[in-house]
Amino acid sequence: MTSKLYLLLGANLGNRHHTLAQAREQLAQRVGAIGQESPIYETAAWGLTAQPAYLNQVVLLETTLSPGVALAETQAIEQVLGRVRAERWGARVIDIDLLFYNDLILNTPALTLPHPYLHLRRFTLQPLADIAPDLVHPVLKQTVQQLLEACPDESEVIKLL
Repeated sequence: MTSKLYLLLGANLGNRHHTLAQAREQLAQRVGAIGQESPIYETAAWGLTAQPAYLNQVVLLETTLSPGVALAETQAIEQVLGRVRAERWGARVIDIDLLFYNDLILNTPALTLPHPYLHLRRFTLQPLADIAPDLVHPVLKQTVQQLLEACPDESEVIKLL
């Protein structure tokens, strides 16, 4: 049985476009077939704001992996692509966040689904709304489009591709 897994890709160090392309390639090989890709956006850093701008993109994968295995695979891809976990919300070559896994609600020390900050981040909601505006958040009971319209984050999100 396949599951729908929405991921947010982000990069703000190095050749950001190339890194996102490599991440998509690795995800397709290791996690599942990519069904949809949002446009790529350039966005201001969130959390720690004194760092370079990010490129962000949301992808939808069809996967047979469990959420825990999908997390392990995405973290392995981050490592292969050169991610170093130095500080929370710090600059990074690549970041891959699990946003939704079907309508699963999960809260473990390793993984929270849906992603606990997605409704607070315009850089996540805008690309997600491009490919899944009617997707309903299983905890907040609002669509992605509704969450985007109510998002308190006013950071600039610029569509590139």
